[in-house]
Amino acid sequence: MSTFEVHALCYARRDGVRGDHFLGHSKDSAEPHPTAYYVWLAVSPQHTVLVDAGMRPERAAEVPGLDYADPVELLAELGVEPTGVDHVVLTHLHYDHAGRASAFPDATHVVQQSEMDYWTGPWARRITREKWLLDEVELHRLQAGDRLRLVDGDADVVPGLSVHLVGGHTAGTQVVRIATAAGQLVVASDASHFYENLEADHPAPLLHSTTDVYGAFDRIRELAGPSGIFLPGHDPRVLDRYPADPSGRIARIA
Repeated sequence: MSTFEVHALCYARRDGVRGDHFLGHSKDSAEPHPTAYYVWLAVSPQHTVLVDAGMRPERAAEVPGLDYADPVELLAELGVEPTGVDHVVLTHLHYDHAGRASAFPDATHVVQQSEMDYWTGPWARRITREKWLLDEVELHRLQAGDRLRLVDGDADVVPGLSVHLVGGHTAGTQVVRIATAAGQLVVASDASHFYENLEADHPAPLLHSTTDVYGAFDRIRELAGPSGIFLPGHDPRVLDRYPADPSGRIARIA
């Protein structure tokens, strides 16, 4: 099996409060709880895979107080050009995870069928919150292109890298298991926004199914196995556990 070198690229940061990030916590609380935004790069001798694609600069400009760097420019710091990425795995289709997908024209884009069905079906358009969370421009680009791979459940993407449907955060949230020299690594993305969500069994408030969120926690642990390595979707502490380069945005995980 091929093994990958994995990097976390922190393309944005903003201030937040604890009530934004934990179910049942009062939103009136002023306790600071900052958030970070990531894409993840996995490179083997045969493949260059990007997990999630960040948000478009136009959408970033609409988020108050966001400290943003274009994910494409961060990849360039690692010597990776958009045409060099052969697969983009989208854990889900929120604007901050799928917004730059079309910047990688030669890549196969991997999305769960249930995620695509939800966003193109009758329900999402009736929920005000969902209209903000979706990047409709990028969704239409994905549908119009010829490099979209829809999967149903667990699937191998390339040797050493697989996707696993967990739901919970969105209808078709998938996590990504990657073989590394340090053992199996799971990109949890928003199946666990922060380390604390999974470690304290405490979901985030932005969810599609509470029971599936708990199931996702269990699945992440199972997939990570003895190595126990998982990467949450928005935790600034990733860059404490895996110190960043001089830019303060890129860290080698394994």
